[in-house]
Amino acid sequence: MVELALPKNSQVKSGKHWPAPAGAKKVKTFKIYRYDPEAGGNPRWDTYDVDVDAVGPMVLDALLYIKNTIDPTLAFRRSCREGVCGSCSMNIGGRNTLACTHGWAEVPGKAVQISPLPHMPVVKDLIPDLTLFYAQYASIEPWLHTDTPEPQTEWKQSPEDREKLDGLYECILCTCCSTSCPSYWWNGDKYLGPAALLHAYRWLIDS
Repeated sequence: MVELALPKNSQVKSGKHWPAPAGAKKVKTFKIYRYDPEAGGNPRWDTYDVDVDAVGPMVLDALLYIKNTIDPTLAFRRSCREGVCGSCSMNIGGRNTLACTHGWAEVPGKAVQISPLPHMPVVKDLIPDLTLFYAQYASIEPWLHTDTPEPQTEWKQSPEDREKLDGLYECILCTCCSTSCPSYWWNGDKYLGPAALLHAYRWLIDS
């Protein structure tokens, strides 16, 4: 009988626990994936009991509070805080989403579990390595190609042609869809994934 086992450092273990400050009345537990490949050792789940009266309503608010006041070693990406840049994409409560637009109160259960986007190499903690994703995006040549002579003023686009881009141009390359796709998990070196394919179509249909 063949016995299969995961590598030792792939097993996520229980990590540190930070209790809520004394006097906290409204406490929410955040269970966060921690892993530093350069340090060696196994990934772990660290838990933080947070006084949510002291933080804003979004998961990103809680992460910033944890990093700024409890544990400065926590690593994650963030930038715009407006759901525009896609930097803070991560898996929250089992769902790929943006930490800046997802409220911690929306996550059912006692704890908010946060991990990096699934099936991606981890740079550190909640930061995935998106090198392959962006190389695939670059491979589709995401800009407008034309074989017509350049006009003296500008190319004109009709309102009808512009409407064809609705539902396509809004993609912010957060990678939530691609990292939710089993075909991309298993064949990421061959399959471009939904985000790159959407952008390929977006530039093909543009005028």
